[in-house]
Amino acid sequence: MRTLIPAFCLFAVTGCFFGSPTEPGPVDQTVTLAPGQSASITGTTVTLRFDGVTGDNRCPADAMCVLGGSATVKVEASSTSGNRTLTFETGKLEPVEYAGLTLELTQLMPYPFSATPIEHDDYRATLRVRSR
Repeated sequence: MRTLIPAFCLFAVTGCFFGSPTEPGPVDQTVTLAPGQSASITGTTVTLRFDGVTGDNRCPADAMCVLGGSATVKVEASSTSGNRTLTFETGKLEPVEYAGLTLELTQLMPYPFSATPIEHDDYRATLRVRSR
């Protein structure tokens, strides 16, 4: 009995050091980025960098428009599998696949008003990143 207890403790301790690595869990993360800002996605090798907004012709909140308009959001994605520029359209909100992940633009702020132009640095893009 005296030899079993130390042997059990030895096996328990070595199991902690030499056990198999755990698989990463599912990814479900939301990040909000300013232009030029980057974020690493937890549990992955993916980094996202918000490059900016082009062609923001969304209907101003204080106007009546026949069409809602759209803005194009550019995000640079990088990982061990390479770099890629991802393009999101606010009028479509279609997800983009990259490095085993699904990325969705969930919000682009601020929303335009007729008399107030939006400066490049004022934009904030919110992205949801999930495992496929």
